[in-house]
Amino acid sequence: MEKWMVVTGIWTMCALCAVFFIRGASYPAAKRIETARVDARGEQSAENAP
Repeated sequence: MEKWMVVTGIWTMCALCAVFFIRGASYPAAKRIETARVDARGEQSAENAP
């Protein structure tokens, strides 16, 4: 029983580390959308400039 608890604990830690690494390495979708909006506003104001 103790052996299985150790094995389960190690697998759980590996899974958590993988999830945290993938979430940390990927860019949040909100920041991508916000950046796109800033770029779009900048292009529109450049088009309207004399």
